[in-house]
Amino acid sequence: MDRPLELGLDTFGDVTATPDGTLVSHAQAVRDVVEEAVLADQTGLDFFGVGEHHRIEFGVSAPEVVLAAIAARTQRIRLGSAVTVLSSDDPVRVYERFATLDAISHGRAEVVLGRGSFTESFPLFGYDLADYEILFEEKIELFAELLKDAPVTWSGTKRAALQDQWVYPRPENGTLTTWVGVGGSPRSVVRAAHYGLPLMIAIIGGNPSSFAGHADLHRRALDQFGQAPQPIAVHSSGFIAETDEEAIETLYPHYMAYMEKAGKERGWPPATRAQYLHGVGPEGALYVGSPETVARKIVHTLRMLGASRFDLRYSNGPMRHDQLMSSIELYGTKVAPLVRELMAEADTSSVQR
Repeated sequence: MDRPLELGLDTFGDVTATPDGTLVSHAQAVRDVVEEAVLADQTGLDFFGVGEHHRIEFGVSAPEVVLAAIAARTQRIRLGSAVTVLSSDDPVRVYERFATLDAISHGRAEVVLGRGSFTESFPLFGYDLADYEILFEEKIELFAELLKDAPVTWSGTKRAALQDQWVYPRPENGTLTTWVGVGGSPRSVVRAAHYGLPLMIAIIGGNPSSFAGHADLHRRALDQFGQAPQPIAVHSSGFIAETDEEAIETLYPHYMAYMEKAGKERGWPPATRAQYLHGVGPEGALYVGSPETVARKIVHTLRMLGASRFDLRYSNGPMRHDQLMSSIELYGTKVAPLVRELMAEADTSSVQR
């Protein structure tokens, strides 16, 4: 791997529960996210991402505001979205907000652009779901222009045109670190490569090995478009405890409740314990277990996809804040060092062969 290994955390600001099962307020959930990010910084992790949602089970609808609060209380950790739903936002405003975060954090801001796995933002902000594809196509095209250190001239069908327009503030290093978040769409992978942007693969379900083709497609497409090589990152859900059994049993009711709600909305059949156990197993999409179990699974995924970054979505349904803090501490103090050690050993072995 020719890029530095990075290990991060993502959260959607899930509304958590107190020990007696009472759900906390949205305001408390937001404050808890700030504390969780501070701990992530203290344990030496590389990135902290906050998602954008407009649903009752999540506290964060304006991640840039939360990230700015985190920036004021942290020193080194990079800060970004997970993801920004560009289709139902304005690219210029998104750029301005993250460029402002970049200034506040002394160059630590990143933005992950995506279409989102939920669609509530479309009617909320007055967008027609029938325009789902064209909205993202046009807006990422404009955002790619905004990333250039030059005035922007652009026109489309869903937004006012720009003519020789500068957008402020300008990032001090000349550009804003930008990823494209994708699920299972090869078209989205090629789009990221077309604009020469790094790829964030969101593994929501299935065997992580099934995404190896997406990673390879991104590398081949970059080459075909004449773009420079770009990093690939992985985002997936998980939970860490001292033992495999503790982690699996602690997460189980919360993850199942989350999946049941999502399933009813999307017409999925009810999830089963067998499916959950498969998900936490070696071929599943959940990174759940003891520090060693999770570390080895992360290493396997990184090497299989040729990725240089792994972001763990550590919040999964109405778990307690103290449980999330414990998982974060184990991830930063035990999982991350072991991942780095195992990756270094594997790279040394490859060189020797």
